[in-house]
Amino acid sequence: MTDTAYSERPGTGPFAKLKFSDPDRTINGEQRAFVSLKRLETFWINTGTLCNIECVNCYIESSPTNDRLTYITAAEASAFFDEIGTLGLETHEIGFTGGEPFMNPDMLAMIEDALTRGLDVLVLTNAMAPMQRPRIKEGLLKLRRQFGAKLALRVSLDHYTQKLHEIERGSRSWEPAIAGLDWLSENVFKISVAGRTCWNEDEEAGRLGYEKLFKARGYDIDTSDPGALVLFPEMDDSADVPEISSSCWGILNVSPNDVMCSFSRMVVKRKGEDRLSVVPCTVLPYDRSFDMGATLSESLAIDGGCFKQGAVKLNHPHCSKFCVLGGGKCSASE
Repeated sequence: MTDTAYSERPGTGPFAKLKFSDPDRTINGEQRAFVSLKRLETFWINTGTLCNIECVNCYIESSPTNDRLTYITAAEASAFFDEIGTLGLETHEIGFTGGEPFMNPDMLAMIEDALTRGLDVLVLTNAMAPMQRPRIKEGLLKLRRQFGAKLALRVSLDHYTQKLHEIERGSRSWEPAIAGLDWLSENVFKISVAGRTCWNEDEEAGRLGYEKLFKARGYDIDTSDPGALVLFPEMDDSADVPEISSSCWGILNVSPNDVMCSFSRMVVKRKGEDRLSVVPCTVLPYDRSFDMGATLSESLAIDGGCFKQGAVKLNHPHCSKFCVLGGGKCSASE
């Protein structure tokens, strides 16, 4: 694993600009690690960056005013679902993320389209006001009755205490989120929770805290299951992180097949652009050097830059800190 001797943050040290600047080599000249797509198991749709709240450490900077990624339409999503079938990609899960997905006016239509095709659906939501509108609730209830556990919702609850959750999500954000979780639980939706690991407590203590909360409120969520209670590593753009070379797989005892870009892709719609962009994963929505084309077919064939015959070169700090070192994964099944 490649690191440097300086302690300054990126952008201030003498070698800072050299880190992650070469898609093929680390700052020490080692071959940069890359990850091949083993199978497109999860295809993500970023529904847009607009959100009803603005969180302190949101990696995508979602807010009530950030529309850098605009709303994807049901017709655009449908074209990708068609392509999955045409290419025989064996994709089994469609993930919807934002922003807050339930702010997208086509959200229910996109969910129904995917479910009707036999695909599992995972929606990442804060479970607050956009999800709790009567029209959305009625639509979700209809989909649950028709498709059952094929529809899953993962609710962001950054800590099991109101105080720390609201440090991240703002005052008066706890009670609406809990109300949304209560409603989902009472109506027997398949639910999971996403928390964070930035609170200076070990994972065992964190899971125990969530377990007490879930039992008190009657949520059927197994906190020992990392897919049911997902504790995400932090992504700090100002932090210095090591680069990942090809030799790191053995040093870290990590397989490239465990990294998110080996089984996932995401589509985004950038404001002012006339075509969609497929990117390797959910955590690289803005960096154009990771664009893989406007279609899944194009993304499988791309070669050059940050890609090697469709494989992703780990040429971004998030690749290192979130995925390889942090073990972060966003899908329901991994």
